[in-house]
Amino acid sequence: MLSAGETSGDLHGAALARELRALDPTVSLIGFGGAEMAAAGVVLRQNYTDYNVMGISAVLLNLRRIFALLDDLTRLMEEEHPDVLVIIDYPDFNWRLAARAKERGIPVFSYIPPSAWAWRKGRAKSCARVADEIVAIFPHELPPYEAAGANISFVGNPLIDTVRAEMDEEEARRHFGIADGEIPVLLMPGSRREEIERLLPPMLGAAEILAARDSARRFFLPVAGGVDVAQIQRHLTASSVEVTLTHDARYALMGLARAAIAASGTVVMEAAIMGLPAVVLYRMSALSYLVGRLLVDVPRFSLPNILLGETFETELLQDAVQPARIAAAMEDIIADGAPRDYVTERLARAVAVLGEPHAARRVAEKILALARSHGRAADENVQCS
Repeated sequence: MLSAGETSGDLHGAALARELRALDPTVSLIGFGGAEMAAAGVVLRQNYTDYNVMGISAVLLNLRRIFALLDDLTRLMEEEHPDVLVIIDYPDFNWRLAARAKERGIPVFSYIPPSAWAWRKGRAKSCARVADEIVAIFPHELPPYEAAGANISFVGNPLIDTVRAEMDEEEARRHFGIADGEIPVLLMPGSRREEIERLLPPMLGAAEILAARDSARRFFLPVAGGVDVAQIQRHLTASSVEVTLTHDARYALMGLARAAIAASGTVVMEAAIMGLPAVVLYRMSALSYLVGRLLVDVPRFSLPNILLGETFETELLQDAVQPARIAAAMEDIIADGAPRDYVTERLARAVAVLGEPHAARRVAEKILALARSHGRAADENVQCS
């Protein structure tokens, strides 16, 4: 049984599902996820797009529905008796589900554990008690879990396998209608409604400034899975800048683009793999920010910056997320010169930290090994009773 609660988790879950089915065609996959996981062969009990909320305020407003989902997935475990529960990121929900699995004698495999290295470090101990095995996707995540006695490993980052251009450059230019001399710039406001509401308006404001300075600049917005397109369209209608929405071949588009304005998250690392520099934004509700400042102890929030331990990509946080500041930072990475060269060279170094290809296959092997060991233990218990 797999559980993933947002766009990035759905993609990771789909990659795992494909590898699990390739390693063992008889495997049965059920759980909670999205369209990507369903396409990869997971029979979904519920779809995450119905529960995709961000921030303390939004979670509180949806608390009853979230607990109803938790109860429903618990019933699924009781009905199906899975050999293992695989939780993929989405920590506040998934670890509650994991605790219920543990109570029912179901092994728990955690893929992409909570960021104990950054905040709420005590979580590492509670996670170590619940999870039979944990696999992280970044090497800097291991120390707090190792100190807590967790069975944790890093076997590479799956983005190395999944992030690649879907078509060559010439075909991509035709596909997206990008003429010679045009400069593609990407707007990537995230996949959650709250992210889009807080980040897309200042992104569009920055795009208006950038377009006024150079008419050759064209703006594209790759629409993430599960996103309400109507919500995005409302913001585009209110803006004077022309933005093209795209729904496919996003990695090929990243490969063509000159620079991006991006919400902090997996998409920034995907852009780095494609050699695309970005100005990275993070903005939340006042309540979430206040709580975060009390609990989080990290000097940077962009993944490439974290991997190298230096802030080479511009990060704008909370009230600094303003159109003029975004546009100014974008000029440095759009124009040829030392600032852009410095950022792209550092991006290549950050990508090298992600490890060797075929990480999803290695994780799938670990999941099957845990499931099979549980199956053998259950058989022995039956025989001994």
